[in-house]
Amino acid sequence: MTTTTLAVLVPLLPFLGAVAGLLLGRTAPGFVRPLAVLPTLTALVLAALVAVRQGGDAAVDAATELTPTGSVPIELALHIDGFAALVAVLVGLVASCVQIYSTGYLRDDPRYPSYAALVSLFTSAMLLVVYSGDLMVLLVGWEVMGICSYFLVGHYWETPQARAASLKAFLVTKLGDVPFLIGLFALATDAGSFRVTRILGTVASGGLDHSTLIALLLLAGVAGKSAQFPLHTWLPDAMAGPTPVSALIHAATMVAAGVYFIARLLPVFEASQAAMVVMAVMAAVTMAGSALAALAQDDIKRVLAYSTIGQLGYMTGALAVADRGAAVFHLLSHGAFKALLFLAAGVIIHAAGTNSLAAMSRMRNLRDRIPDAYWTMTVALLALAAIPPFSGFFSKEAVLGVAEHVVTGHTEHAPAAAGWIVLVAGLVTAVLTAAYAMRLWLLAFRGRGTEAPDHGRQPLTMTVVLWVLAVPSLALGGFAFRVLPDWFDGRDLGPTLTTSVLGTGLAVAGGIVTYAAWRHTTAHAARVPLGAVAAHPGGDAARVEAEAIATHEPAYGDIAHAPDPADPGRLLLGPLHRHAAAGFHLDAVYTALFVRPVRAGASLVRFLDREVVETYVRGAGALPRWLGTAVRRSQTGNVQTYVSALLAGTVVLAVAVVLVATGA
Repeated sequence: MTTTTLAVLVPLLPFLGAVAGLLLGRTAPGFVRPLAVLPTLTALVLAALVAVRQGGDAAVDAATELTPTGSVPIELALHIDGFAALVAVLVGLVASCVQIYSTGYLRDDPRYPSYAALVSLFTSAMLLVVYSGDLMVLLVGWEVMGICSYFLVGHYWETPQARAASLKAFLVTKLGDVPFLIGLFALATDAGSFRVTRILGTVASGGLDHSTLIALLLLAGVAGKSAQFPLHTWLPDAMAGPTPVSALIHAATMVAAGVYFIARLLPVFEASQAAMVVMAVMAAVTMAGSALAALAQDDIKRVLAYSTIGQLGYMTGALAVADRGAAVFHLLSHGAFKALLFLAAGVIIHAAGTNSLAAMSRMRNLRDRIPDAYWTMTVALLALAAIPPFSGFFSKEAVLGVAEHVVTGHTEHAPAAAGWIVLVAGLVTAVLTAAYAMRLWLLAFRGRGTEAPDHGRQPLTMTVVLWVLAVPSLALGGFAFRVLPDWFDGRDLGPTLTTSVLGTGLAVAGGIVTYAAWRHTTAHAARVPLGAVAAHPGGDAARVEAEAIATHEPAYGDIAHAPDPADPGRLLLGPLHRHAAAGFHLDAVYTALFVRPVRAGASLVRFLDREVVETYVRGAGALPRWLGTAVRRSQTGNVQTYVSALLAGTVVLAVAVVLVATGA
């Protein structure tokens, strides 16, 4: 097969698997798991073959016109460069691991067939985004991911928290998609095409007339899809979905799509210095704010959710200093260790059996009960904290290193202000990342909560996947930074001495300070359990999680405010802890600025409709009704009355005629 044919099959196979899974889910349930796993695994193998054939050389381009439009054509186009080839492999790897893991995690879930089909469709949509060479076709995959996330986050639709989270995820991302769509049309109008290659050619020749406006409109859509400030609030609440869905969304699809989109069209953003500075500010606020919020969360999945937001901030920061190689390097590295973190968290949820969704303050003695999750999550947390030689160190240092190059004037592709913003925020976030990673490890595996009943060993499909993902989390960075430049733009991705020493030193300091705070709080905490943990009678991990969501009061995520005297986050954050635990009240701000005015406007419209418009409508109907009543009353059925009225009318007419004649 040609490379183009293989590339077409990569997104097509998961799509066909999704269709077949939906059709056979009820009639032939025995085929559901093979249809979930095999097409995705095959797509992974084909994506790897495409990457080998592409080899980091010239991009593979192919196109055919879908339909004549009379103006800007829409084409079914492929554009596979080194970035696309490697990101597709990441998507296939994570999606395959999620599908295999889910066969054990949701083994008794009655809605597993629809779940597996939606995961396959989600995977297909992301692969379409990665390989697409036409922005309109890319938009199709972009929007399909949005609707898939709506259904998957709301998988446990019986619970109000899952329903609210799915609706919030859909609406917030759509809020960004509106300016994003306008930006795509404006970009195509200036370039005369939706083709990526022609757009980049137009930018290179200086033919883009509205670069700042287009870049900012596109950036709004990216902020929604990739959960960047201020449109990031949907991602922590999306934890109401099954944990494997969280791994898929956070590691290789949905949120990665925005970063990948900017990387593919980076020259469009580079054409506007103002847009680059705005992107840098957005990345800086996202990085630091999400890291502070992660340090205050008690639910393990919400910690990881805010961690994802912060790591996406690093990627956006790399793009703000005009280095898409560093951004995609961190995207690849982060995809491996974040998928591992979420899937290990699923094992913890099963083992802990907590009434809340894996509240870390209620965990105890999990290290010996789940050794696979303990060791693999330790590897992933070290990668997250950017401790050498784990993969996160090399990819994060690539981001900090390119920011340093901008600051020192070694590159002129980005404004110096953007370099300073990204560098300072990245170093501050390095401290906070190590702090919340250490806190998560201590509370999850050395916590002092009430010991939950042992539910036995986890399914083999769950534990094997953890070790598969541990390999790239440990070894990808040291290998990749030497190889990836040949696949990307040829820029050096190796760590620089200054940022390596600063970043690693700050990360180690953050971990040590957090450990010291934990020792201090533990020594002074009461030697009693924080609260009884209800015994769960057993069952699969997904059912434990579903019941956790259903019994969570008063709302999903409020467990972050539960008092825990042994929580080092409270000591480190002090009075800031309450605000950080609530996400700095950004949802409350949105409620005050947008929700309440919209509701007030709706109330005003309802009042006007009922009291003004309907009054006129009722009045228009009242007059004929009154006339009809008068006429009805005159119809007595008495012939004498009719004759008398006729004579009276005749007399009146006669008198009127005489008067008129006399007057004439």
